[in-house]
Amino acid sequence: MPKRAQIELQRPAAESLYATELKKLAELDQDAPRPGGWKLTPQSVLKFILGDRSLGITQKFVGSRAQLERCIVALATNRGLMLIGEPGTAKSYLSELLAAGISGDSTLTIQGSAGTTEDNIKYSWNYALLLAEGPSSRSLVSAPLHRGMSEGKIVRFEEITRCPLEIQDTLLSVLSDRMMSIPELPDSNRSLYAKVGFNVIATANTRDRGVNEMSAALKRRFNFETLQPISDLQQEIELVQRETNRMLEQASIPASLNEDLTEVLVTTFRELRTGQTEDGRTFEPLTTVMSTAEAVSVGYASVIHAYYYGDRAPTPENLLHSLVGSALKDATDDLKKLRHYFNHVVKNRQDQLWQDYYTAHHQVL
Repeated sequence: MPKRAQIELQRPAAESLYATELKKLAELDQDAPRPGGWKLTPQSVLKFILGDRSLGITQKFVGSRAQLERCIVALATNRGLMLIGEPGTAKSYLSELLAAGISGDSTLTIQGSAGTTEDNIKYSWNYALLLAEGPSSRSLVSAPLHRGMSEGKIVRFEEITRCPLEIQDTLLSVLSDRMMSIPELPDSNRSLYAKVGFNVIATANTRDRGVNEMSAALKRRFNFETLQPISDLQQEIELVQRETNRMLEQASIPASLNEDLTEVLVTTFRELRTGQTEDGRTFEPLTTVMSTAEAVSVGYASVIHAYYYGDRAPTPENLLHSLVGSALKDATDDLKKLRHYFNHVVKNRQDQLWQDYYTAHHQVL
């Protein structure tokens, strides 16, 4: 995709955003063995996600190499991959990167919800053609699962446990037999068999796992991997700063989030998430999920706020304005907890930036 076209998109797909890297890896992979239907080798998929400085490949995800290897190996088998974890642990982003690296296409996505139907997952019909010609391949409208099986690509099923149980179980025969029955079509086209390269990556939020618990039969058809929040402070700081500044560059905003302010932001999120400071003091954490993804959004919003309403360089006050909108949702007690955090944790820090942060809370909270 041309650079100008990328700028006009709020959120380009991973295969467009990192097209140069994917092309470079594919060229290096030309004669290397790989699973059927894969664009890259398993080794190159791992490099694409974790980065490789010697090749100029950027790191896109912070996680365990061993866990990522298990995810990639699972997708080379006839079992699906289930990514579970707290909100904001980059489950969807990892599924997108895996699909982009393996299939070169991350757009075959089913968004799970209470309103998701079988038509949204498998296929539907062009009713004008259906009435004029009857059921045929021309009148069939492919949904992501049908396309993924037809083209031998990875299908992403986001928030699968938000779907009713009977909708989830439409995957059973597909994952077991790699075949989809289309009874409306003539005999020769009544069964669609998956091409090599097809598989399913599903994601589920551990906080909402009880919304619609998966059936035991469906669970058996997935390899489960649990994604944890980033444990290393410096890694999280680097990720938040990198992703925030990438979003600013993409939005053509000539400003950035500096490392000192990023450290304040990430430290605040980690402490409010866990209810514990780095020196071991404890307090009641917020009920809101203070995830790394939310931290990136807050950092981005704080720079936008400063750019349009301030002196263009973000300040602790800009940061706090954006933090409030993310941290305080529908739990009324969270405001008290946030004030307690500033009055008993932030206030006692000697660094001038933290003191400015504390002073700003009087105007904002």
